[in-house]
Amino acid sequence: MGDDANFMTDGPLPAHVGIIMDGNGRWAVRRGLPRSEGHRAGAAAVRRVVTAAREIGLGHLTLYTFSRENWSRPVEEVSLLFGLLVDFLGRELDTLQKNDIRLHIFGENAALPLAARKALEHVLTKTRGNGSMHLNLALNYSGREEITRACKQYAAEGGRLEDLTPELLAAHLYSAGQPDPDLIIRTSGEYRTSNFLLFQSAYSEYFFTETLWPDFEAKDLYEALRGYTQRIRRFGNI
Repeated sequence: MGDDANFMTDGPLPAHVGIIMDGNGRWAVRRGLPRSEGHRAGAAAVRRVVTAAREIGLGHLTLYTFSRENWSRPVEEVSLLFGLLVDFLGRELDTLQKNDIRLHIFGENAALPLAARKALEHVLTKTRGNGSMHLNLALNYSGREEITRACKQYAAEGGRLEDLTPELLAAHLYSAGQPDPDLIIRTSGEYRTSNFLLFQSAYSEYFFTETLWPDFEAKDLYEALRGYTQRIRRFGNI
């Protein structure tokens, strides 16, 4: 099973894990390589982590793939990122099908490049019947915009402000129907939420690691999960 065939924890696994994948650029710079090589290595890390997550039975995994703010990067870099996404989807569709993994997108698809939209639509359709694991890619995503969008959708459906509850708002988020993340992992030694799943992460546990995303292995995921199972979650209670 990946790097650890005997993976065990002291308690139940989280139902939903979110990962803020950070450090591709620094990984490349430290090796004297172009940033593009860091992104390619990051894509390989995605494959490793999705495989490990499925093997140990995680039900929901959300990867922060491309934020609204990432559009400010150089055009060539943005183009490369979406090219890698299209390549990933083409290469991994059979694996997703074989492992009963359903793909979901959190974010506004309309602004994505045409090739990426078509590749996403194809995989979304093909995996719609899968249910053993839900893989969510946060693409063109912003936590604040997601909350704003949910409020607008609620109002457009005739909902009254005085009737709005957290549960009704959650039903209009991209993650509707999925559990809130129990654990959020951030790589590369940064300690920020970076506008990721702001509403859903109200009571999430966080795990921060110095490991850069391209170096993140199954064993690093297992370390985070073991740490999670040793925590006592009080949800505001004593």
